[in-house]
Amino acid sequence: MKFTFTDKKVNIPNRVHDYAEKKLGKLDRYFKTEPETSVVFSVEKGRNILEVTLRSGSTIIRVAESTSDMFVSIDAAVASIERQLRKNKTRLEKRLRKDAFAPVPDEEAFVPESDEAEEPSYQLVRSKRFFFNAMSVEEAILQMNLVDHTFFAFRNEDEDGAFSVVYKRNGGGYGIIVDQA
Repeated sequence: MKFTFTDKKVNIPNRVHDYAEKKLGKLDRYFKTEPETSVVFSVEKGRNILEVTLRSGSTIIRVAESTSDMFVSIDAAVASIERQLRKNKTRLEKRLRKDAFAPVPDEEAFVPESDEAEEPSYQLVRSKRFFFNAMSVEEAILQMNLVDHTFFAFRNEDEDGAFSVVYKRNGGGYGIIVDQA
């Protein structure tokens, strides 16, 4: 597994990086190809925030955890990634190793802390640019669930590459928006 560590406005000791590498390295057994892993450490309002993005082929898995201890955030992130992989096991079987879900001894169960709700802000604080891949609607929904977002933008191969967005509906299920231009 290839790691990229980023310390955002905080100095994290090497032992934390080593611990993250050890814990996240165990996820390597799920993937056919060596995944690239980006880990961002930050501290905000006394909370230790860890963001992990795993890229293996066209599969992207993203998790963010916030706890009072960075080691606990790392454990929570690993547990969240494993939970996402198990939840989407049947859809990911072609992309993951055949023996990826072989039984292994479970580590201590992790129970995340509940976060207080914050008021929404309508200020634009970030801008990103992406290359949108052509994929089917089903693939887009899978990718949206893997990055744990409520929407996902893509080029719809069923609509001749039209820009489309799939999203989670409040009442359950999914919706799609397709550009008709």
